[in-house]
Amino acid sequence: MQRRAVASPDSPMRPLPRAFPTASAAVALAALAGCAGAPPEADSLFGVITPYRFEIVQGNVVTREQIERLTTGMTRRQARELLGTPMLADAFHTDRWDYVFTIRRQGAQPQRRSVVLHFDGERLARIDAGELPSEHEFVASISRHRDFAPKRLELTPEERAALPRPPAVAPGAAIEPLGPARPYPPLEGS
Repeated sequence: MQRRAVASPDSPMRPLPRAFPTASAAVALAALAGCAGAPPEADSLFGVITPYRFEIVQGNVVTREQIERLTTGMTRRQARELLGTPMLADAFHTDRWDYVFTIRRQGAQPQRRSVVLHFDGERLARIDAGELPSEHEFVASISRHRDFAPKRLELTPEERAALPRPPAVAPGAAIEPLGPARPYPPLEGS
């Protein structure tokens, strides 16, 4: 067997020891075995490297408010308008619709919710749903901001009373536009 030579500062050519390729292969295999032995739910490798994981969101979000509006005796069309198209509608079990929602996000526990609707012909016969969150609870659970609070969209009567009154306009007087007049294209082709 022929030995390869490597240049070094001390000598022009020095042969490599025979154990070098075997030792380097053993180190590489040990490193790979260590990576494979890490639990899949671990967020970091050796506590130092954190690989990026894609956020995976699948399915239909069904909240407590939607289920409260759903009643037995509704038609398939009414149920679809309320909850959306089911994620699973099996051709062999046409009387069952499955609504499944899953989300996997780095740094958070995976979430999975399931709602099953059973039909008798064209009418809703039974609803199988576990504990579902309200819309506010759902948004808070997927929000990246921990201090999530719903925004108030309406003024209280006291806040409305405190608003300044618009200036009085005499009857028949022309009202000046507040901003520059801009021409808009017609809505329909003419």
